[in-house]
Amino acid sequence: MADKKLIVSFGEMLIDFVPTVSGVSLAEAPGFLKAPGGAPANVAIAVARLGGKASFVGKLGDDEFGHMLADILKQNGVSGDGILFDQGARTALAFVTLRADGEREFMFYRNPSADMLLKPEELNLDLIRSAKVFHYGSISLIVEPCRSAHMKAMEVAKQAGALLSYDPNLRLPLWPSAEEARKQILSIWDKADIIKVSDVELEFLTGSNKIDDETAMKLWHPNLTLLLVTLGEKGSRYYTKKFKGSVDAFHVNTVDTTGAGDSFVGALLCKIVADPTILEDESKLKEVLKFSNACGAITTTKKGAIPALPTEAEALALIKGA
Repeated sequence: MADKKLIVSFGEMLIDFVPTVSGVSLAEAPGFLKAPGGAPANVAIAVARLGGKASFVGKLGDDEFGHMLADILKQNGVSGDGILFDQGARTALAFVTLRADGEREFMFYRNPSADMLLKPEELNLDLIRSAKVFHYGSISLIVEPCRSAHMKAMEVAKQAGALLSYDPNLRLPLWPSAEEARKQILSIWDKADIIKVSDVELEFLTGSNKIDDETAMKLWHPNLTLLLVTLGEKGSRYYTKKFKGSVDAFHVNTVDTTGAGDSFVGALLCKIVADPTILEDESKLKEVLKFSNACGAITTTKKGAIPALPTEAEALALIKGA
């Protein structure tokens, strides 16, 4: 029996090593802070922090970092029923450069990391079948056996009646080539009910340098319910079968953009499971996207994703004060 409120997030969780100083290269950084991350895990914690019900499905290394990450999920109210540990591979690491403008560059240590070794037969299918929303990215599509596990999980969730939510979360350095990234990201495009892309991903996937409705609609597919394009400080745009429009951003003092998109997605999914009619009602959707924009904005005001993810009260306070 599907749990009408459960959001299951599938994919990678890793540790970002973030420089203690912004605006320097990795080589120049005097030191690094451990910051737990990985987009699907961030989304799960974003959901839980907003009072939603979240579970994470993925594989970690059977090492200190892996157990630390599993503990962080549990401490943040995310169910660990879908977490597996790999004896033979390490938890993934990423060294992140924070540019002066708060944007990031990445250097990854994954050869192979535990998340890449998740096999289809290891999946907790009962957990996946109980999801109201099944959320995923594209990093889990890069290599086998994780790719097959991703495909299987998606298929099982869909058969059980879940809404499929996709945020490609483009990380070019992890892919063999840009062409392969584009091809694989689009290979599962028509399966999703809800898709969120950033302006950068929109340009990458369409090959267009224009961020407009016409370009966005190139990403539309007939099975899609909601397409979202996030535009950073320019807010977000939404497209459904019946209506389209935009919602303004909140202006805050941006320190680190890590996790802002995940916070936005977590907020949106939380509201959709609470009231699925949001997807049919433009005025309700606009309110929800305003809330999601507020959550994304707050997340940029602190370093690291997870410590910066807001509560409902914090998001409502920003909306009220705006």
